[in-house]
Amino acid sequence: MSDSHFKKGAKVEISSVDDGFRGAWFHGTVIKPPSKRARKVTVEYETLVADEKESAPLRETIDLVQIRPTAPRERNRVFNLSEEVDAFYNDGWWEGVVTEALEGSRYSVYFRATGEQIEFAASDLRLHREWDNGKWIPPLEEEASLTSETNPTKETEEGIFSKGSLVEVSSDEDGFLGAWFAATILYAVEKDKFLVEYKDLRTEDDKDFLKEHADTLHIRPCPPETSRVDEFKQFEEVDAWYNDGWWVGVISKILDKSKYVVYFKGSNEEIEFEHSDLRLHQDWIDGKWVTASKALNLSD
Repeated sequence: MSDSHFKKGAKVEISSVDDGFRGAWFHGTVIKPPSKRARKVTVEYETLVADEKESAPLRETIDLVQIRPTAPRERNRVFNLSEEVDAFYNDGWWEGVVTEALEGSRYSVYFRATGEQIEFAASDLRLHREWDNGKWIPPLEEEASLTSETNPTKETEEGIFSKGSLVEVSSDEDGFLGAWFAATILYAVEKDKFLVEYKDLRTEDDKDFLKEHADTLHIRPCPPETSRVDEFKQFEEVDAWYNDGWWVGVISKILDKSKYVVYFKGSNEEIEFEHSDLRLHQDWIDGKWVTASKALNLSD
């Protein structure tokens, strides 16, 4: 990370490792830049105060990896379904996913970390970006060409599978059938085919997140957040978070303290899960989400 971006007086964004603030970025100013020996930086927040009873801005000395330049944003951008965004909320920018486009340039955004879904004006949203080796990924759209050399597919025209969209990807490989893995579309490779970068799967050397080509038969938008499920029922079809992906299974037993046993037909296994690691199973059929049947026969 280049220190040239973080000189005294530089405007930056600051992340936190405290519970309840992870995934958020707050505006601030560099008060004391890092030195070659101490990879620490002192910052002053623009919107956070030192004490609720005082108006003095909060100052902290933090690790250099916790700051980045102020993220760029496009003007008058229209956001797409399943696109990963930052929403300005509670004095900071919080990472979420667009789940619905509403009237009056407003959008519904789902926050995975808290399970909340909140409505925002377009002016309070920006495309989510990562600061990586001195560059913004993805780059500012006004500086980059978003058109593929090939003809756009129906999905890209509709904005479902556009650059930067957060999606889920499946695989036909043995041992991975029935699983969906979160990924981001980097760009269109050819008709009905994209390069994606997984959110949780890494390369064999564990240096980077895994990138690979996927066609539209194996890509779908991230499922919308359904109404909160206080308790799953026996034989209800669910997705279970396991080995960095969502695996389709069926509730075979209901245990105490919000725990369940889930049966996986593909591997003929039963595994115990917490309620928080399960979601209702939904299928993406003909461009629509369909809730799964609750009466799947375990013996089939």
